[in-house]
Amino acid sequence: MSGEPRHRPPEYHLDGSSVTGERDLYAALGRALRAPDGYYGRNLDALADCLRGGYGPEPPFTLVWHHAAAARRVLGRRLERAGGGERDYFTAVVEVLREAGVTVRLE
Repeated sequence: MSGEPRHRPPEYHLDGSSVTGERDLYAALGRALRAPDGYYGRNLDALADCLRGGYGPEPPFTLVWHHAAAARRVLGRRLERAGGGERDYFTAVVEVLREAGVTVRLE
């Protein structure tokens, strides 16, 4: 061991109880991540763009999603998967975050 402290990625907290739809989700993400002008996407593609940099924090970081079950209930719109099958919008958001290197903790 080198004796140097390990750098811990920053941790952000998202309140899922304030999410009443997709638009609210992105507003809540912008607030939680302290993004410039509160913007952290408006759809899945824009979220992926923000995660690549220039609009707030870049991965790696941890997102603790409080009241995730409440958000899951309102983000249930079904989406087609590119390779076939379906997923709900909530799952798609979590997948985009994780694929970009965000540690997502659902609470």
